[in-house]
Amino acid sequence: MIGIYRKSRTHLSTAGESYWEHFAFAMGFAFRLFTAALAVFIHALIPSLFEFTGSKTICALHENLQRRHLKPEK
Repeated sequence: MIGIYRKSRTHLSTAGESYWEHFAFAMGFAFRLFTAALAVFIHALIPSLFEFTGSKTICALHENLQRRHLKPEK
């Protein structure tokens, strides 16, 4: 358990965020991913709906991460 705590503190430090700042960002990111997945699911059922919603959302999230200079975890 201590290892997880230490890794979390290191990650937060690297991200330059407090726990709650990181929590808010991650939850917002998760919500946007969820809505994109829902739109793609609906699009699979009815192709005329949400034609570009999923791909536009994923591209926007990717650009957001690039601006934040986040690097993949090792």
